Amino acid sequence: MKRTRRQSAKAAPKTNGHAEAAENNNDDVSERIRATLAAAIGEGALKPGTKILEDAIADHFGVSRTVVRGALGVLESDHLLERKKNRGTFVAEPGIEEAKALFESRRKLEHVILELVMDRATTEQLETLEALTLEEEQIHRHGDEKSKTVLSGKFHIVLADLGANAVLTEVLTKIVARLSLVMALYEEEKQDDCGADHHRQIVTALKAKDLAKAQHLMDHHLADIEGRVRLTEGQGDRHTFMAVLENFS
Repeated sequence: MKRTRRQSAKAAPKTNGHAEAAENNNDDVSERIRATLAAAIGEGALKPGTKILEDAIADHFGVSRTVVRGALGVLESDHLLERKKNRGTFVAEPGIEEAKALFESRRKLEHVILELVMDRATTEQLETLEALTLEEEQIHRHGDEKSKTVLSGKFHIVLADLGANAVLTEVLTKIVARLSLVMALYEEEKQDDCGADHHRQIVTALKAKDLAKAQHLMDHHLADIEGRVRLTEGQGDRHTFMAVLENFS
């Protein structure tokens, strides 16, 4: 009996190890699901109002719906998805006041980020950022539409990284993701360049240590982006209706 107990005691950690490994694997898959859906939303493949099919996701990733719902819950907390009672989970459709608040928050945040970049970024880092703007211009002249969309917000995230404040970078990343939904709903005329020439001018001002000019250029750049949208209920409704027509025709 003593031997049996010792064998059982030795076996217990092994069982716990298997359980821990399975839990870690579920966490990894949940993060892959979150990242996949977030990228699809950011690139416009999943439009505002699109229903999220939990069964399809579970089948594709080979996991339970419980794991899928964990990933969806994170995206809900980030305001990229919204759950509607008795209907399921859908890609979020930001309202007009939410859109205005997001634009305002981004303007304020980008000013702070520029201050940090001015203080902390090295010459080599700014030269690397400048090289990114040249790559942007090249892609916008000759690249495919998907490449343009992916590149659209990259400059701002890389710029934020140079400020060396991970919290601010995380906040900006989430705001940019939510604004991709705003643009999908309210943009009057689709444009995907995100002002590559503006980006280059901002870097030039940073290299010259001219914070006021860099912030002025950023304001002008963001105003250009905001100028592409018409924040009216009719505009949002029109985009939603057009998406339905595209899906069913």
